[in-house]
Amino acid sequence: MDINYNTDVIVVGAGPCGISTAIEIAQAGKKVVLLDRAKYIGSKNMYGGAIYKTALKEIFQDDFNTLPYERIINSHSWAFLNNTGSVCITYQDDENKEAYAVKRSSLEKWMIDIAKKRGVYFAPNTLVKNLIQQNGYVVGVETELEKYYAPIVILADGVNSLLAKELNLREKYEPKDVILSVKETIKLDKKTIEERFNLKDDLTNGVVKMLLGNPEGVKNIFMMGFLYTFKDTIMLGVGANLADLVKNKININDLLEYLKQHNDIQPLIKDGQSLEYSAHLIPETGYNKMPKLTGNGVIIAGDAAGFVNSIHFEGTNYALISGKLAGKTAVNALNNNNYSQGYLSLYKKELDKSFILKDLYTYRNILNRLYDRRGSLMNYYPKKMKEFFDIITSANCKSKSVQFKNYFLSFLKDRNINELIKDGYMAFRCVLDIFFGR
Repeated sequence: MDINYNTDVIVVGAGPCGISTAIEIAQAGKKVVLLDRAKYIGSKNMYGGAIYKTALKEIFQDDFNTLPYERIINSHSWAFLNNTGSVCITYQDDENKEAYAVKRSSLEKWMIDIAKKRGVYFAPNTLVKNLIQQNGYVVGVETELEKYYAPIVILADGVNSLLAKELNLREKYEPKDVILSVKETIKLDKKTIEERFNLKDDLTNGVVKMLLGNPEGVKNIFMMGFLYTFKDTIMLGVGANLADLVKNKININDLLEYLKQHNDIQPLIKDGQSLEYSAHLIPETGYNKMPKLTGNGVIIAGDAAGFVNSIHFEGTNYALISGKLAGKTAVNALNNNNYSQGYLSLYKKELDKSFILKDLYTYRNILNRLYDRRGSLMNYYPKKMKEFFDIITSANCKSKSVQFKNYFLSFLKDRNINELIKDGYMAFRCVLDIFFGR
């Protein structure tokens, strides 16, 4: 039967990816409907807290100057936590204006306002139940109230994309394929935050801290914590592989509480008021388990396609650019009246040329290598870092030469030689992967 299309493209999911997709399509003069199940835009507020200038300017151009950021992040720290303190590496450059602390609720409200000005029709509180298919093509979506028809449907509906599963475009995720992340927003007055983090009072600098290391009594959990400073709040969170949590019967909330009580963190959040607590699944499938990105009449982008580099905490920029490329592909398909999987596979070619698939390919094995040595990375080496700096910073009237000799000999005494070889091999292979990435 002939189909009376309501619009040119339907985009499912109004996160950064879906909004970016819809903008690209609308700017080309095509009709696009953006659907989201949330009752109002900005109701989702789960992500680390940083957004990056390059991707935003590519999508929003001059409108970037109205970004509702709270601080410019120009201090980045990596803290390897031990039971009593940490070893911390800090990079700071007050001239660096690439990262911005923006609450996701504010970010998406800002993005959707721009999208509507550029011609996007936005329909919140709209749950897509099923895809409509005809003759092997996706031709629309069925919501709780009605059916929408379009020759192209773009899925930007997040890590749990049920619609991609419906089409058998991706494998079923296992617990090891996702990270469970929790985040608490803690209220502190602006002056207190600036004093505790040594920040200027004009919001031109902010801090992000990456936190690595297992709490005392916890073994073999690959976890990473994060802390972001905002104008008058702090976001503190932690993520861990879901399979690890299940296997070790550890509640992710307990890991967050560990961070809150740690000697490095507790003074920073002291007397703070908890405003919000949220949780979110993050895809960690990477390049090796990437879904089929296109089908007849359908494209997958953003988290729904697993586009996250958790090593570098990159996800939002992947969402924005993959959405732009999905939108570009849809416009070309409309101009050529060709919605087949073969034609839409131009999307994959665009991704191959972009940093997204180049980076995902480069890191395709690195996460598994780190995960396999998680006991070393999260328990053993943070402890050894502490011991090293105990010697460096002590003046205990003992020979430094003897102390350092004993320290290096301790690797052979308290560590199986096979484990040291495996750790070294892991580090060597990770370096090779990055050096010979594409």
